[in-house]
Amino acid sequence: MPDAAREGGAGLRRVCVFCGAQPGRDPRHAELAAALGRAIAARGLGLVYGGGKVGLMGIVADAALRAGAEVVGVIPEALMERELGHGGVTTLHVVPSMHVRKQMMNDLSDGFVVLPGGIGTLEESVEIQSWAQLGIHGKGLVYLDVDGYWDPFFALLARMTEAGFVRAEHAGLALRAASPEAALDALAAWRAPALTRWMSGKET
Repeated sequence: MPDAAREGGAGLRRVCVFCGAQPGRDPRHAELAAALGRAIAARGLGLVYGGGKVGLMGIVADAALRAGAEVVGVIPEALMERELGHGGVTTLHVVPSMHVRKQMMNDLSDGFVVLPGGIGTLEESVEIQSWAQLGIHGKGLVYLDVDGYWDPFFALLARMTEAGFVRAEHAGLALRAASPEAALDALAAWRAPALTRWMSGKET
């Protein structure tokens, strides 16, 4: 359901983190996930994430928990049955499908941070940007990396804009940060632009 009334910025209480279910080969990615979990806790915020105990998901959750943050996981039944669910989080919602998972993560969160990850991470974050473009929500979205991991994605956004498929203001719904503190600052300062619809009033 549309959630435009619950925006980020000054109302930032919980941060949703999208990230890989693998730790990745570069140890900097695991270090970044742990640093983000600690930074979320240090600001008195809660963490919402995919509910797993493995990969970057487990690392960010464990770091936030150790630092005293509320951690809410949302995991589909199919993954829970494979014993991938984190048993130590504050709350773990077990839901029937990936679609329900993404909607609940949006509903529970006031902003989004994207760590390195794979196809699932990209799919989740792009859908959130699409929802922002359509005006379904007014929450900030920040891609966080220390090594240019997301450079190809932003190059693709620029290409889409150049080709006339994405408006510049919609491409700008995806922010970037090089540290957890900068990512959380960007979410705290975020205000949704006035124009979020894909078509103007004259376009039918």
